[in-house]
Amino acid sequence: MTTKKFDSDFDERGLLPYPVIVAATKGDPDAMKIVLQNYDAQIAALSVRKYRDERGNTYFGIDEDIRDRLRSRLMRAVLDFQF
Repeated sequence: MTTKKFDSDFDERGLLPYPVIVAATKGDPDAMKIVLQNYDAQIAALSVRKYRDERGNTYFGIDEDIRDRLRSRLMRAVLDFQF
């Protein structure tokens, strides 16, 4: 997967490349998209909650409100980060 400015081939440790991090802190939307994609699995895991239907059956699913809040908090943290 390649974007306009960044080669998103992550190394085997799953770390984000330094230029992507720097660009994301400066507000580059392509870099921010790469950062969000990198943390998507962790955000989804943190967004899981228990639901009950009208019959009392319990199941687990992703709460989209929690997911959106976590994504926006990550974006604010990246933009507020100072080197």
